[in-house]
Amino acid sequence: MAEVSRRVRAGGGSVIGGRLMLAIDPRALERLAAGQVVALVTGTNGKTTTTRLLTAAMSTQGPVTTNAAGANLVSGLVSALARHTPGAAAVLEVDEGLLRQAIAAAHPAVVLLLNLSRDQLDRTGEVRMHAERWRAALDGSQATHVVANVDDPLVTWAARASARVTWVGTGQRWRLDAASCPECGARILWGSPPADGWACSVCDLRRPDADVWLDDHTLVFADGLRLDIRLALPGWANRANAAMAAAGAVAAGADAEASVRAMADVADVAGRYQVVAVGGGVRARLLLAKNPAGWAEALDLLRPAPLPVVVGINARIQDGRDPSWLWDVPFERLRGRFVVATGERGRDLAVRLHYAEVEHEFVADELDAIRRAAATAPHGYGGAEVDVAANYSSFQQIRKAVGSGESREGQTGAA
Repeated sequence: MAEVSRRVRAGGGSVIGGRLMLAIDPRALERLAAGQVVALVTGTNGKTTTTRLLTAAMSTQGPVTTNAAGANLVSGLVSALARHTPGAAAVLEVDEGLLRQAIAAAHPAVVLLLNLSRDQLDRTGEVRMHAERWRAALDGSQATHVVANVDDPLVTWAARASARVTWVGTGQRWRLDAASCPECGARILWGSPPADGWACSVCDLRRPDADVWLDDHTLVFADGLRLDIRLALPGWANRANAAMAAAGAVAAGADAEASVRAMADVADVAGRYQVVAVGGGVRARLLLAKNPAGWAEALDLLRPAPLPVVVGINARIQDGRDPSWLWDVPFERLRGRFVVATGERGRDLAVRLHYAEVEHEFVADELDAIRRAAATAPHGYGGAEVDVAANYSSFQQIRKAVGSGESREGQTGAA
């Protein structure tokens, strides 16, 4: 085991190395995590960004090992820990369907529960199944400090099984996947978080009082501490991610103020929000969205009309084979601007845009689609740079297409 670990470290700790270690020793994750301070981050949306922010925050206390590229299956966790520096903490993103297995093996000191919403239903199943598994895993790990999004009823229900919980008020805006109570099945009644919150119409499940909460650009702690959150990453969703990361860092022993300062330096996460050169003087600002909740937030990050937009949709295994989720995305918000649909399921998207009454065109090749959108920008409206929103494999295809010539010619400003 030690020799395999040495070879994986020498080879950069690839996912293939993690798979090899697991083939040799199925308990590799447990052995590598033994004696380490481990923090796990999971949820449907925001895992990679929150992991990156939490890593920055905990780095104020010393070295941190992480799976920064988002390799969040067990093999990826093993690969990350195989590179572990002695004495370093470990911040690991975990696929929401594997949290129970990761907790059982890694015995984490801290677990961050971000949110639960529909994602790849043909592969991962309904969100309530995840909530039930999370609850069972946390019930069996009473030494773990849980940091939970108090504005998601499914997350709250799962976290109630824990002995130690920090409740974080993010002001979550997506509610369509928490219409019924996970405890009794009755209707969830929504007020106006954070003041009124939510409550089951029948049983005692309701929004607990938050210990930490987001108030626009300010992170507020119940003891009265108030910290400004000024990120290079754009939008409310990333401030919510930062609120979770800050609470997680504090639970792991880091200083709150130092943690918030450290997160301000994170400018892009695995290509998200990056501006890349496409050729012909055209640049693309890349946004990633993978499911209806994520798309609802991504649409808010687009620069306003009349700037055209490119939307890329594939339906590979990592995206989910069934693209019917397109009908749950509020593409009606794109009315009044020109949209170029692209990707392997770009024609499905074009049908959705037609019914949303959005002016659009289908262009099969992603880079041609970006150039087409740039060519349609109104004169003098910065048509050399186009916003591109894409789901996972389409996003990666675009990054691969720009290849070694990829250029970070700009970054988004603070939200």
